[in-house]
Amino acid sequence: MRQRKVISDAVIERLPLYYRDLLLLQDAGIDIISSEKLGERLGITPEQIRKDLTCFGAFGKKGVGYYVNELSQQIVEIIGLQQHWKVGIAGIGHLGWALANYKTFGRLGFRTTGLFDVDHRIIGQSVGGIIVTPISEMEETIRQTEIQIGIITTPASVAQQVADQMVAGGVRGILSFAPIRLNLPSHIFVFREDLSIGLSRISYYLTNKSETAAVTE
Repeated sequence: MRQRKVISDAVIERLPLYYRDLLLLQDAGIDIISSEKLGERLGITPEQIRKDLTCFGAFGKKGVGYYVNELSQQIVEIIGLQQHWKVGIAGIGHLGWALANYKTFGRLGFRTTGLFDVDHRIIGQSVGGIIVTPISEMEETIRQTEIQIGIITTPASVAQQVADQMVAGGVRGILSFAPIRLNLPSHIFVFREDLSIGLSRISYYLTNKSETAAVTE
């Protein structure tokens, strides 16, 4: 039996960058782009781009470049965005509200189908075309609507409880903005976005700018 090739997390994290820029190229009516030009746009070396894509097969044409529409579709299939993943957001404060109204989600292959909160002033309102449901009904709603990905923007004090409810409802992956580590079953994919860490990194480099080179991602 052929062993599946192991792809590094760094490569996987760059694929969405390539895809997002390819969408911009499509909008601009650009049909072909070289790895050099794509690298200039993203701040990534062309060698790295070619190496990343080679992990998944042969792309582009030597001396010509990458066909934008074709490469875009191939990356969609690699990442699995053709699945049109259903997303549920718990915590419809400022951040949750913004995410619920983020129109690019749909273009990237994610469809928000559930919004949940405990605030009776928000429950029943339509946010981004979705009615906010009481968080007490979240587990059952996730199960009924087959939501696969949960996003947590609640306070840290309730994030674990919310995550447990999501898992009980059947989500397979969670993106958490709560500044705590979630303890969940090993089969659940969990990623944490912490704005304070990003800002602290910027603070460090600004404070030590005479000792460190500029860092970009």
